[in-house]
Amino acid sequence: MTLIMLCGAVVGAGLLLVIRLVDRSALDADHRRFRQEVSLTADRRHQQESLRMRRLGATLRRTLDARGIQLPTSVRADLGVTGRSLETHLASSLTAGVAGFFVPILVLAPVGVVTGGVPVVIPIWLSLIGVLCGALLPTAQLRTVAADRRRDFRHVVSSFLDLVAMNLAGGRGVPEALTSAAGISDGWAFVRIRDTLETARLQGITPWAALGELGDELSIDELRDLATALALVAEDGAKVRESLTARAVSMRRHELAETEGRAQTRSQSMLMAQMLLCVGFLLFLTYPAVARVMGL
Repeated sequence: MTLIMLCGAVVGAGLLLVIRLVDRSALDADHRRFRQEVSLTADRRHQQESLRMRRLGATLRRTLDARGIQLPTSVRADLGVTGRSLETHLASSLTAGVAGFFVPILVLAPVGVVTGGVPVVIPIWLSLIGVLCGALLPTAQLRTVAADRRRDFRHVVSSFLDLVAMNLAGGRGVPEALTSAAGISDGWAFVRIRDTLETARLQGITPWAALGELGDELSIDELRDLATALALVAEDGAKVRESLTARAVSMRRHELAETEGRAQTRSQSMLMAQMLLCVGFLLFLTYPAVARVMGL
């Protein structure tokens, strides 16, 4: 009994460690999502990350670069929009993979003690599956968080377009209108746009080119379209206003359609859950009668 309790304590500690290592990044990302930050430069965006994890990830990155291995562009875009560094993501994937390797062994250890032994093949296969699932879990969580952040960013871009159009109507030029509109809020998306425009001013490039590069970095098509429109009609303020207003209206309609689609999907899921509850309740009611008739 003491050995079984000890094994259970070890398994519980291992599961707790896995949860803390794997879910900490997602919890931190959700926490930062609802915070207002003054600056989202690279140093500020990564300041919440563990220095030890970043050092481990830096070693992994150098190893991968030396072997010519690069992460997919979509993963890099997800890291950019969530404000996480590539080093921390690599370290989280490695840590989760190692944890996934040992969790099946810790779980099967008490079973082997109670039953008298477990075939060696089973822990090996489960550990390999655990390594694969653990290594992919941070990427799956990153993809989910990045999708939510991109949805928020698109909502901000539609408001940003309206603000730029209003500043253009007030007689400002395109660069001044972009800078003034970006300074209206300290939300993370507005701050990201503001940092991009400030970097463009310091580097001597056009603001729309910088916004296009930001769209490529974050994989947001609306920013790319905005940069293209501003580059084409930067000299004609009236056409810029009309174009920006039309794009803002189109983005809001698209966002409304997506929201309605998600609501319908959740309604269908809720309906299926209610139907399953009704079926289970009916089975619970009819089982005694059916069992008595069939002599079970």
